[in-house]
Amino acid sequence: MLDHHTNKIIDVIMLAGKILLENGAETYRVEDTMTRIATHYGLDNTHSFVVPTAIIFSFSEKSETRLMRIESRTTDLEKIAETNAISRAIASNSITLDDAKTMLQQLDQADLQFSLWLKALSAGLVSFFFLLMFDGTVIDLLPAFLAGSIGFLIGEYIQLHTRIKFFSEFAAAIVIASIAHLFVLQFAGDSINKIIIAGVMPLVPGVLITNAIRDLMASHLQAGIIKGVEAGLTAFAIGAGVALCLTIY
Repeated sequence: MLDHHTNKIIDVIMLAGKILLENGAETYRVEDTMTRIATHYGLDNTHSFVVPTAIIFSFSEKSETRLMRIESRTTDLEKIAETNAISRAIASNSITLDDAKTMLQQLDQADLQFSLWLKALSAGLVSFFFLLMFDGTVIDLLPAFLAGSIGFLIGEYIQLHTRIKFFSEFAAAIVIASIAHLFVLQFAGDSINKIIIAGVMPLVPGVLITNAIRDLMASHLQAGIIKGVEAGLTAFAIGAGVALCLTIY
């Protein structure tokens, strides 16, 4: 049976790993952070195993094992940076164990995401500038901006109510293709292909693909394959939504 102090150390380790994994960190980075915190507190024979949906941590080969299920994942680089800062503060003895646990609990509960309207506006700007990068015409800038922002907004709304990522991305792609088709045929618009490509760019899982490659390179094959499959499903959802819309019209 572990004593109270050791249990508190493991609580801090698991909480740090949970925050990192839920907010888009690579699995090898999660394991490394957990190991570094454990080593700092004198736990030199720990074992951690992290996959995108779960964290498993053992104090030693003969001790009890902790399992934490990860229900949802997003991308929040601020939370990752804050967790890394707390980890470095622990390593430098700048904060106590109790302070570290309190700070991690507050960080875990904090909502650091930008407002939905600001994210939708940013998605529109991303589409706007991607259209320029793809040598789009000035007349297509407004459709690309609207397609990117409205499509992202629809996707986020559906994701909030269904929790099924495939459906939200599929619906968002349909909306983007519909807006592009509407502008080209009914209003001012030049290239439906460039508008659609620019509009779906905010939906492309760039961070997920990058993390999958980095996990594979770090020999975390299971996590890398899982993230690669998830990125592939996202790409399929986007392509299927656009294809369905263009087929109907």
